[in-house]
This record gives sequence, C-alpha cells and structure tokens, in this order.
Amino acid sequence: MVGIVLVSHSAGLAEAAAAMAAQICGGEVTVAAAGGDEDGGLGTSADRIAAAIEKADRGGGVVLIPDLGSSVLTARLMEERGSVVVADAPFVEGAVAAAATAGGGGALADVLAAAEEARGFRKL
Repeated sequence: MVGIVLVSHSAGLAEAAAAMAAQICGGEVTVAAAGGDEDGGLGTSADRIAAAIEKADRGGGVVLIPDLGSSVLTARLMEERGSVVVADAPFVEGAVAAAATAGGGGALADVLAAAEEARGFRKL
C-alpha cells in the first residue's frame, strides 16, 4: 500500500491534517506528519521527513505532500524515482484525495495523480 507524508513548516498543522486524512479513509492508510524544525519551531527538517517516509513506507511507495516554500525544496531532496515522489497539490485536499486513493489500493502513480487533481476541486 502507498503511504503518504505531509510536510509542513508547522508540526501541529501536519499532525492535524494527517489525522484528518487518516480518519476519513478509515485508518487503513499510513498518513505520517513531518512538520516543524528540530527544535519544535516553525521550519522544515530533512530528518523528520526521512523518519516519516520510513514510517509511511509499506512497500508501495510514498507520496510527499508539502505545504509551501522550503518544505517543497526539502521534500524534493527526498525524492527517489519510483518509490518516493512529491505531489504538487493543495495540502489538505491533496492529502484526503491521496489517502482515499491509497486506501482503495491505488498504485503510486494513481495516488500521486489523485493528490495533484485535487488542485481542481471547487468548493462552490
């Protein structure tokens, strides 16, 4: 199964979005949070992202969904062709779409596409 890692400058934001996506999908998908810097403040930590990738990896690959700025740049450093990919997706909507697709047994490319298609979701 494909795992998902939410990369944010804020640990609280990453944890809350990960919990929401996992709950919506029934908890079968591993949605890991990688937020904040090493000291617990705002920032991005490559070590936290690496640990979250290890936690989320269940053999089907991992989709990273970053929030903005340096989290995108740091997430891109973690990419591994065919196993760890970065989604250009809205943070919350992308996380939910990715988790739903992963929960349905989608392959890595399908989960990535679902996250990125969330950019087009309209609310009104």
